[in-house]
Amino acid sequence: MDVDSTPENVKRTDAPDWRRLYPFESHYLNLEDVRLHYLDEGQGTPVLLVHGNPTWSFYWRRLVLAFRDRYRVVVPDHVGCGLSDKPRRYPYHLVDRIHDLLYLIEFLDLDNLTVVGHDWGGAIATGAALRMPRRVRRLVLMNTGAFPPPYVPWPLLFFRIPLLGTLAVRGANLFLKGALRWATCRPERWDAVMRAGYLAPYGSWSNRVAIDRFVKDIPLSPRHPTWYTLKRIEAGLPFLENQPACIVWGMQDWCFTRVCLERLRRLLPQAEVHCLPQAGHWLVEDAPEEVIDRVSDFLARTDG
Repeated sequence: MDVDSTPENVKRTDAPDWRRLYPFESHYLNLEDVRLHYLDEGQGTPVLLVHGNPTWSFYWRRLVLAFRDRYRVVVPDHVGCGLSDKPRRYPYHLVDRIHDLLYLIEFLDLDNLTVVGHDWGGAIATGAALRMPRRVRRLVLMNTGAFPPPYVPWPLLFFRIPLLGTLAVRGANLFLKGALRWATCRPERWDAVMRAGYLAPYGSWSNRVAIDRFVKDIPLSPRHPTWYTLKRIEAGLPFLENQPACIVWGMQDWCFTRVCLERLRRLLPQAEVHCLPQAGHWLVEDAPEEVIDRVSDFLARTDG
């Protein structure tokens, strides 16, 4: 299916045309009554790019273009995100995200796989890697946490306030609009077309359900079920010690700070680490050339 046949859950606008930045063919996987959208570009060893919140596969567009001539690049939109269906009745917990990703890996029969995760995508990707260690060969993590949060910044706490937080996220779209401003430290790189690409799938109250539920899934204590999912992932990371790993980190990130970076380094001592001093949370937007260079070099050196 061509992406120009816009899904019903993406509001069509006349301008600006973000699709020229996203020249990919859409594919869909049926998860019972829900369609999961994904990209499947190129041929060769598979590379799976896993996004976080409030982004979607649009976030990875530059890496898809850079790698699809050498690798098979697969990029899902989580349920409720991007061009995937946005159901009201869906669990929207981390464990469900991991199960969806495992189903996609099995459906596409991806093997000798490199998983790349950013933000929530890091926890989802590592959770899947631990469930399928024979399929996953390499791990790349970017500004993420694969463990219960050591702290929660106050803006995220605000968006978790009952009723008020949901009104801010789903009604006023403040979480996504705030991310467009504060998740990057290179605003001069942004234009109206890029902003339109991030906003396009989230143009209504109903289409912003997953953004809200991702925020609600941040565990503040062991009483939250996702706390234990993250604890299991953290406990399992040392079992990936024989798999090559790479960490690329935007050092201007106010959410996933050096505390998270150092914790990941301890859990993945075999990982090579690349710090990008002039990049923030959305490091692929702030420093795309540097990210592509580091990941491309890592993949080239560990191919075989």
